[in-house]
Amino acid sequence: MTNIQNIALGGGCFWCMEAVFQRVEGVTEVESGYAGGQTLNPTYKEVCSGNTGHAEVVSVDFDSRITTLTEILDIFWQMHNPTTLNRQGADRGTQYRSIILWTEESQLTIIQDSIQQLALSGKYLDPIVTEVIGLNKFYPAEAEHRDYYNLNSETGYCQVVISPKLKKLSGIKTKK
Repeated sequence: MTNIQNIALGGGCFWCMEAVFQRVEGVTEVESGYAGGQTLNPTYKEVCSGNTGHAEVVSVDFDSRITTLTEILDIFWQMHNPTTLNRQGADRGTQYRSIILWTEESQLTIIQDSIQQLALSGKYLDPIVTEVIGLNKFYPAEAEHRDYYNLNSETGYCQVVISPKLKKLSGIKTKK
C-alpha cells in the first residue's frame, strides 16, 4: 500500500490553489486542471464559459506519512471562502465553486468530518456550500496555466490575489 494519496480541490482560480499547495510539506505534486463536469477534454475557454460543468481545480498528491488529509483540508479552508456559491472574490461562475473531489472512499468520512468541524467552529455565519463528489476524471490544464505563480509572480494578479494567500501559510508546515 502506498502512502501517496490524491485529492482534487477547487476554491476559485486554480492558480491560487496551485501556488499554495506547491509550498506545503508532504505535497509531492500539484497540477492545475478541470473536473466535476460533463464535457470531455475541456479547454480553459470552454470551462470559463460556465457551460461545461467543470470547476477549476488542483490535483494534489501528498504523502500521508508527512501531511494528512485533514491537514490538507485545513489549508484548503483557510485559502478560500467555502460559503460563497459559485464565486471567490471577483471570480464568478460555477467554474469557481468550492469543490472537493475524493479519489478513495476512505477519504469521504474525513472530508465530511472536516466540513462538520468547520461549520461548528463559528468561523462563518453562512452555511458551507462546498460540493463533495467522487473524482470521475481530471483534465490537466493547458501548459500556460501550470506553475503559473512561480513563472509570473510579478504580475498584478499574482501580487494582489495570490501573494496574500501565500502569506496565510505562516504556521503551516511548508517546504524548506
